[in-house]
Amino acid sequence: MKAPFLLLVACTLAIAKLVDNVADLPSDSFDFVVVGGGAAGNVIANRLSEKPRLLRVVLEAGISNVDVLGAIVPFFCSRSVPYDWNYTTVPQAGLNGQIVTYPRKYRGRILGGSSSINCLVYSRGSSEDFDRWAELSGDPGWSWDSLQPYIRKFDPAVHGFNGLLGVGLAGYFHPFDQRVFNAVDELSAEFPYNVDYNSGTHQLGIGWTQATIRGGERSSSATAYLAPHFLQRPNLHVLINAQVTRVLQTESLAFRAVEFATDAKSPRHRITARKEVILSAGSVGTPHILMHSGIGNASALSRVGIAPLHDLPSVGQNLSDHTFLGNQWQLREWNATRTGPLVDTTITQVGWLRIPDNSSIFQQFPDPAAGPHTAHYELLFTNGLIRPPTPPTGNFMGIGTAVVAPVSRGSITLNSSDPFASPLIDPALLSSDFDLFVMREAVKSVQRFVAARAWDGYIIASLINGTTDAELDAYIRSESSSEYHPVGTAAMSPWGARYGVVDPDLRVKGLTGLRVVDASVLPIVPAAHTQAAVYIFAERAADLIKAAWA
Repeated sequence: MKAPFLLLVACTLAIAKLVDNVADLPSDSFDFVVVGGGAAGNVIANRLSEKPRLLRVVLEAGISNVDVLGAIVPFFCSRSVPYDWNYTTVPQAGLNGQIVTYPRKYRGRILGGSSSINCLVYSRGSSEDFDRWAELSGDPGWSWDSLQPYIRKFDPAVHGFNGLLGVGLAGYFHPFDQRVFNAVDELSAEFPYNVDYNSGTHQLGIGWTQATIRGGERSSSATAYLAPHFLQRPNLHVLINAQVTRVLQTESLAFRAVEFATDAKSPRHRITARKEVILSAGSVGTPHILMHSGIGNASALSRVGIAPLHDLPSVGQNLSDHTFLGNQWQLREWNATRTGPLVDTTITQVGWLRIPDNSSIFQQFPDPAAGPHTAHYELLFTNGLIRPPTPPTGNFMGIGTAVVAPVSRGSITLNSSDPFASPLIDPALLSSDFDLFVMREAVKSVQRFVAARAWDGYIIASLINGTTDAELDAYIRSESSSEYHPVGTAAMSPWGARYGVVDPDLRVKGLTGLRVVDASVLPIVPAAHTQAAVYIFAERAADLIKAAWA
């Protein structure tokens, strides 16, 4: 009896789990098909594969992350990478008509997605952000308190210590860091120190960056959730170089199949899900796939030659993103080394701050932040240049500013029926006067910060162009970009609501067999970098899926 058993084990382990050829998959039918091997998709794949009787496959459009140095060394997040989607926006009226590049630190065309190329900042947002999502969705299960089992492992502190994803503090101390905190001490009334901005109710202030790093290396959804021992599970398969073009209707109001190909010139393949297709292609990719599948605004789809199958006008709408501005100063001395220690991300400290409650802009706009303890803008400190172009000589520091409670809303739309053609991406950056006001106040705040005595004899000159409001507005509109945190393009809304794209259980409204789990379901962008919220949402989503098919 021993020999047949050993043969069975050998055959099971011999099945390739990470493959780049569809012929190497064991079947063209799986219980679950996960579209996208990014932050959310890999969480779903890992957690669902904990049930050994269910077979699932992940389809990732990009390459493997294995041995890709740019996806391993934390400091290399500052480099441009060849494994992204190379998207650009439509001209941005709020940025003087500029076209903004939209791939870096956001849409990685690599296993792990954006978690393999972003700047690694781990920030959950405030508890008010989560409670607002619960209110907007009509599901208290998305509230801060309800999500605590997914945020941490029931540890008495605000962090768990047994999770798969690595999160840590700086691994190297720069002389620059001491100056930042000396300035915080000096100006604590405006810039308080925050020991842990991820505590939920105490987001505001400046503190050490928390980053997805473990053992001096990037911790991504690929390294954490698709580690080699997980890929040994016989019911989990990952196919790379497989770009999904459409989800396919399998019966009336049911979409349980996907079409994919390596590229536009390659043959199309089809895989069927016996239970569900889970779209985790991101805030650009998910609405792009839905619309090419005939799911979206029926009249808009017809105009580009796509037969509408399910009229869902909210698909691709409600895009919200953070506007980012890299403010820089030339320095008198050079800290430590030219490139900095490679074990850290480029962002050493992060600040979360609000404009004053009596600001004049509130006469025109209600406060868009999730609550009184949630930031309006973010400060990002870096010991070096924070954005191009790179001057030929000189030593620099940067304090980036970002509007993290924006009023502006944009969209993802199509101008072609070709699923390999790029969509029209319009984040509508700085299209609201509120967002411009907040960015202006943020720039003024960093000017006050660098006026602290802690910077005496260190800063030679400011590269901020302007002092009056009009001059600062011109500087902001000419130099701003995106922080690459788009959400909301497949937003969740209450059961029965005529707006939104998914119900609170993340099933696509009016359809069966199709669910969305990624940043696109967040109704409003949090006052935070989005990867933490995506991990948290995906962990709960996995439990919702398991419960549905128990």
